[in-house]
Amino acid sequence: MTLTKPLAELLRPTTLDEYIGQKHLLGEGAVLRKSIEGNAIPSMILWGPPGVGKTTLSYIISQTLSRPFYTLSAISSGVKDVRKVIELAKQGSQAILFIDEIHRFSKSQQDSLLGAVEKGIVTLIGATTENPSFEVISPLLSRCQVYILKHLEEKDLQMLVDSALNFYKEKENVEIKIIEDEALFRVSGGDARKLFNAIDLLVNSSNSKKIEIDNKTTLEVIQQNLAIYDKQGEMHYDVISAFIKSLRGSDPNAAVYWLARMVAAGEDPKFIARRMLILASEDIGNANPNALLLANTCFDAVNKIGWPESRIILSQTAIYLATSPKSNASYMAIKDAEALVYKTGDLPVPLHIRNAPTKLMKNIGYGKDYKYAHQYENNFVDLEFLPEKISGTKIYDPANNPHEIKTRSWLKERWKNKYDY
Repeated sequence: MTLTKPLAELLRPTTLDEYIGQKHLLGEGAVLRKSIEGNAIPSMILWGPPGVGKTTLSYIISQTLSRPFYTLSAISSGVKDVRKVIELAKQGSQAILFIDEIHRFSKSQQDSLLGAVEKGIVTLIGATTENPSFEVISPLLSRCQVYILKHLEEKDLQMLVDSALNFYKEKENVEIKIIEDEALFRVSGGDARKLFNAIDLLVNSSNSKKIEIDNKTTLEVIQQNLAIYDKQGEMHYDVISAFIKSLRGSDPNAAVYWLARMVAAGEDPKFIARRMLILASEDIGNANPNALLLANTCFDAVNKIGWPESRIILSQTAIYLATSPKSNASYMAIKDAEALVYKTGDLPVPLHIRNAPTKLMKNIGYGKDYKYAHQYENNFVDLEFLPEKISGTKIYDPANNPHEIKTRSWLKERWKNKYDY
């Protein structure tokens, strides 16, 4: 059975009420929904993983507001195309310009948008899977509101599955029974398009009008039809995931293999370098502080060089990161600290470490009993720097690697109560 269009296209929602997911932006009273309903949307960047509805949302916004809608792809469009759309937009009013994969636009292409966005000739909606802080020029970014879209949750995926089952029953006279859905949700990765592609493949792999779907069948069919399932190229995210996990798992062979896969696919070297830069801090951290320095140097170098020579620099860095000792202690420390802040709120800063620029502040105790560490032996003084309510809390727990074992010993000498174990 072959559908006239991809299932994801046939089931694409056309109104806000039909749109599934992103309740933090589009639920009742949420910030973006209020802007849409008030017909006062700003230029915006929709940042999120593939298949979560960035393109769909842009179209729904234009339909809801009855505005002219122009769309460009950053892969195939240039400055000339941008200027052509801007000239067309001048003839209408409050036009929306949607640019897919705006992170692929060069600086000059992004520059060509500035005047039209600033003057309100167009309301820009850019979609990106990459952090706009890195990929969108500052003047353009400052004129846009960034909205972060998230992977679809299980309840969202279930609603999508139900809509697909209803479609096949009503339009194609096919009854589908979901016996197990774990594999179906897992292969989707929170991506609506992948989910619909998987369901479409499962239906096409059967000649029956009554189909039962379980985990085993799902995995077998997807594996046999991987190229079709991933026809939009989303495997890009699976490969980068395999690359990062290989680095984290200290396997230089697998790391270089997955790097070669990305090189062969023409992946953006900055994308690879940026992921390694994050890993150098998140997964290696203070077990080997030089890892962050090398990863940052790698990022700078590939910005200057590009393909094909960048592959050598990326390979050197990947091997270094893979063979470095690992520690996620810094990552866990900030994660635990954030949880503590969320739990305890804005605790007052202890008086003895408050700044006291005025006489009044000094009189009420600001800075009293503060001890200047450099006036003491080893430039250290046993003084509590945390708020009283969480006094004595240990947040950073050094990992078991040579560098952090030394750090733990250093901390134990000074903060005996916190690190005395």
